[in-house]
Amino acid sequence: MPSVMGLLEERERAARQRVESLQVELREAEAVWERFVIARETVAEVLSLPHGGKEEPPVVVAGEGPARAVAVPGSVVPQWCEGLGVGELAPDYQRLVKALTGGSRAGGEVMDCRQLAVALGLEPVPAKVEGVRSKAKRLVARGWLEEEKPGMFSVAVGRVGGS
Repeated sequence: MPSVMGLLEERERAARQRVESLQVELREAEAVWERFVIARETVAEVLSLPHGGKEEPPVVVAGEGPARAVAVPGSVVPQWCEGLGVGELAPDYQRLVKALTGGSRAGGEVMDCRQLAVALGLEPVPAKVEGVRSKAKRLVARGWLEEEKPGMFSVAVGRVGGS
């Protein structure tokens, strides 16, 4: 007769293996989803360019640098570099960064996607939370935010409002 502890350990091992396989499947699905999101944003950006998608060189007046592009909804999140401000981000991303910096406070907060959704005035339902997660992950990939623990986001050190 098998022991109760042996049976429990066997079932625990089976459950752990199932969780690990589902996590792998989830990561793969998220990667596919991310590619579609990037493709959609790229198409939206290309379609928004004047003159059939051809970029025109920036007009530079003597003594001035080139004008900065105005961020619009659907624009690509730029890679963070010294001198870029939150104003370079599309409005949805600006709101997300401001929610993490606590508005005007110098110190940032660490929040999960559900807390971020609520801070942005969204209902904490899965569809809205996943949209916030996608934006937060994109900001992490481009250097604007940090993901300290899986699912916990904060403004990267040295960035807007980061200490």
